Amino acid sequence: MVNYVKLALRNLSHRRTRSVLTVIGIFIGIAAVVALVSLSSGLSNVISAEFQKLGADKIIIMSSAGGMFSSPLASEISAHPLTTDDVNDIKKIAGVSLVGGVLVKSITIELSGETKNTFLIGIPLGKEQDMLKDAMGFKLAEGRELKASDKYAAVIGSYLANGFFKKKIKSGDKIKLNGKDFEVVGVLNSVGNRQEDTQLYIPIETARELFNEQKLVSIIVAQAQAGVSTEQLGEKISKKLRASRHQKEGEEDFTVQTPEQLAASFGAILGAVQTAVIGIAAISLLVGGIGIMNTMYTSVLERTREIGIMKAIGARNSHVMLIFLTESGMLGLLGGILGVSIGLALAIGAQEIAVQAGQSLLKASITPELIIFSLAFSFLVGTISGLLPARHASSLKPVDALRYE
Repeated sequence: MVNYVKLALRNLSHRRTRSVLTVIGIFIGIAAVVALVSLSSGLSNVISAEFQKLGADKIIIMSSAGGMFSSPLASEISAHPLTTDDVNDIKKIAGVSLVGGVLVKSITIELSGETKNTFLIGIPLGKEQDMLKDAMGFKLAEGRELKASDKYAAVIGSYLANGFFKKKIKSGDKIKLNGKDFEVVGVLNSVGNRQEDTQLYIPIETARELFNEQKLVSIIVAQAQAGVSTEQLGEKISKKLRASRHQKEGEEDFTVQTPEQLAASFGAILGAVQTAVIGIAAISLLVGGIGIMNTMYTSVLERTREIGIMKAIGARNSHVMLIFLTESGMLGLLGGILGVSIGLALAIGAQEIAVQAGQSLLKASITPELIIFSLAFSFLVGTISGLLPARHASSLKPVDALRYE
């Protein structure tokens, strides 16, 4: 087999320009597969980690006024927003351990004469704060958490503390929120998302006073008691809210999302993306395969007399066929090697660009299995593409091949 490989490489090197042009179709497809599959797999891993951080016992209730991909600000444009009444209704449901309502608002921050806008999150204190802290993955880098006696106090994200303003903010510093003085009591570790790292958190009662919002909530987080199914509890919450808000099933202006539903939704989206990637790559690989087949047919015509000589001195049909199959397989493999290299470079480059932009969700997941599969698949595509030309070469009769001009 080693001799077949050496012969194939020698023949390809003699037709260097044609070989390079032939592998282009293969390497484009393989590069697309490697780059996009590694990025989508990395994104899937990060999302899975986020779900684990959220916890398997948390249920998220949001207004659906913003459509399928509703945001925490959707309640502000809803005709029937979520309120503290909904929070109290959920508290009464059997199987619910804790419930916390969160208020999200756009806020103007002033520091040393510099003014910028970001998002403020009003959170309940006490046990509800601990639940939300676990669900959101909060970890302090410095200072302390909010406590019951705090009023005009804030905990800020890492980028808000260092990078958002010209001046760095640390625990004990004063900032102005909509013209009111607040003391920064804590700074959070980075969560890897620029938007979240720019947010700040204050007691929800202070936020209500600041915005004159007595009952509005943007997000409700409910924690299930130990041993209670979040799927069944989610159905109870939906039924209770439909009854209290006088809405029919299927006409709700709120969404109740369990960890299983969130994971399934993101899984479906990622699956669709990966299917689209595979479809695009398949078209490129088909074009590349046709290119290899065309090249191999041309090679058979150019080497017809050579085939006749090989057969005349004792080469069997299987020998001739294996020579051409090895050559076409090597064309595919060379395209695969080039495609894997470019695909890895694109994936790592996209990850670095995302990091520079403050987004850590886009991470490349490069595994040996992906590389080995890509190389093996490219070799297989090349081999299959060369099958018909190789059979044609092996079926040539020595006398006819030697007479070929």
